[in-house]
Amino acid sequence: MNLAADDPQSAKEISAFLDGLQERGWTPGGNLQIEYRWGAGDHELDRKYAPELVAFAPDVLLVAGGTTVGLLQNLTRTVPIVFVEVTDPVNRGLVASLAQPGGNTTGFTQFEFSIAGKWLELLKQIAPNVRRAAIIRDPSETSAIGQFAVLQATAPRLGVEVRPVDARDITEIERAMASFARDPDGGMVMTPTGAARGHREAIIALAARLKLPAVYAYRYYVTDGGLISYGPDVTEQCRRAAEYVDRILKGEKPANMPVQAPTKYQMVINLRTAKALGLSVPQSLQASVDEVIE
Repeated sequence: MNLAADDPQSAKEISAFLDGLQERGWTPGGNLQIEYRWGAGDHELDRKYAPELVAFAPDVLLVAGGTTVGLLQNLTRTVPIVFVEVTDPVNRGLVASLAQPGGNTTGFTQFEFSIAGKWLELLKQIAPNVRRAAIIRDPSETSAIGQFAVLQATAPRLGVEVRPVDARDITEIERAMASFARDPDGGMVMTPTGAARGHREAIIALAARLKLPAVYAYRYYVTDGGLISYGPDVTEQCRRAAEYVDRILKGEKPANMPVQAPTKYQMVINLRTAKALGLSVPQSLQASVDEVIE
């Protein structure tokens, strides 16, 4: 898993996965044993834990995040792997195609690159005065290039200058954003990365301190105090992953199990945060969201 063990979101994702397993007759501690490893957005931990998990000779691996999938594939091409929260698995070389993954890996994608344009549109809708947007990304993530290309294509019609901020950890993010915020009319798009997920409280606090309107990819950023989010329901992905794990445990092969896209996207606004930033959220935007936090 790409969060910390004590992260409240971790409990939700694992609970959804276990519920899905139990609905299909699997009982942890009964007819199923589960070993957990928590990467917490730290690639060094991922590199440490990947061989440990393979050494257990498991019947199946559940993996969150594309970087960790790649690490595990380098260690085994026989143990079945089910992934969640992965962007662009074909171009990353994780599967041969979405319809016929081939090999030992299948799972659930989280974004098409086009969603990045929606993030910038939402930033402009909720903060019309924004003229500059810092795009925080992890340059080691292959999806960062595709997402930024969409943002660049979207920016001119919105009258926004987009600036990439390549940051692998919270120290780099804090330094870059403090510099960015010295000029007025700025906003932020936090693209999904492992480091961002693990340090989201610090990032949300940073955006508040610098008075930067910010758009995030996941609901739990907004429930933790972020301004607005748009993206897939990752908890539901973990529930759906239980079906694939069940089918593999019953003998199916990942090679023939199609990679599936999200079935649900969520838009969430935190009105308390908007008020603290001096923003008036248009009624038209409030009417289109799935959840409003007051």
